[in-house]
This record gives sequence, structure tokens and C-alpha cells, in this order.
Amino acid sequence: MRIVIAEDSAILRAGLCEILKDSGHEVAAAVGDADALRSAVEAHNPDVAVVDVRMPPTHTDDGLRAAVALRREHPMLGILVFSQYIETRYAAELLGAASPGGAAGVGYLLKDRVADVDEFVDAVARVAAGGTALDPEVVTQLLRASPRINALTPREREVLALMAEGRSNGAIASFLVVSERVVEKHIGNIFSKLGLPTSDANHRRVLAVLRYLES
Repeated sequence: MRIVIAEDSAILRAGLCEILKDSGHEVAAAVGDADALRSAVEAHNPDVAVVDVRMPPTHTDDGLRAAVALRREHPMLGILVFSQYIETRYAAELLGAASPGGAAGVGYLLKDRVADVDEFVDAVARVAAGGTALDPEVVTQLLRASPRINALTPREREVLALMAEGRSNGAIASFLVVSERVVEKHIGNIFSKLGLPTSDANHRRVLAVLRYLES
């Protein structure tokens, strides 16, 4: 797996490089600003980019805006936003830029909520493989923004949030202590209530729901 890292903290950038290299992955470039991120993607054609939200030149949302642009310019590039902040507007744009028809994966993790190294490396690999890795708090804020969520029961909202984290039906069933058949029924209800077609690909159905709720 070839990775590009964009993080303005030199210490954290070096740490991420070391973690990913120790896990057997290739870090093609590690840069400190949004413009360098876009250049690195063009030069190295990575499988996934790990991107901080707030980077030079303005130290506001430059990284996330660059990530949104990269999703549109390179639809097969996986994007994992790894940040201390939730920028709901751009998080929604990042999800919206991911075409359910064939784009790679997308993730948005909060730095202080990643429990361990293995969890982070697994999220990077999942996004590179076309999956989702969305922090529960990110999902919660996105769902709160839409009145359409009122159509879902509390349990259906819980299932949707777990889907967005990247969990399989089996993992959701285990977490909720129910059968996979029950989980499948909840997912079917979610799509039926929101008027969305079902899909065999977990990340595509998650992106479709979140994008619909944000539209």
C-alpha cells in the first residue's frame, strides 16, 4: 500500500511515517501543507492519503479542502482525514465527493479518539481498500444536521452509525448482541425509509445514506 501523509506537525508527521512503515507499508511522501499534498498525490499516485484538517497556508481548513478537491480529481484515491477537529461542512463535502459507483474509500478520525496504533493502521488499510472509517462523533454530528434522520428509529440510527464506522454486519450484530438477520432487517428499513437503493458494498451504502442526509 502506497501512502501520502499531509501533517504540519513535524513530530506527528514523523511518527505517522514510522508507524506505517513498521506495518509494512510504503510512505511515498510526507508533507506539511495543502499545496504540497496535491503535488505529492500527482507525483506518486498513492492508494491513500492521510490528511490533517488544519495546515498551512491559512491553518484553518486547508487540508480538508485539499482532500475534497483530490476526491474529485482522483476518484480512486482513498482519503483518511486524521484531525483534532470536526469540520462538518467539509466532512459532508468529502463524503459527497465519493461516488458510490466506483470511488475508493473515505475516513474521518479524531486523533484523540484513536485508541491504539493497530486501530489506526487498520483504518488506513480499510480506506485504501475502499471501505469507510468514520469516527462515531463525526457521524453523530452529520446525522444531527438533517431532519431526515427523524424517519429512523433510535436502533436504526445506531446501526447506521456503526455501519459508517466501517463495521460489517457480523460486527454490528456482535456489538448490539443481536443476530445478523436482525441487523440486515434494520439496514433494509433504513434504506426503505430514506428511499435509497440497497448495495452489496458496505461503504457505498454508507456514503449514499450520509450524502442523502446531508443534501
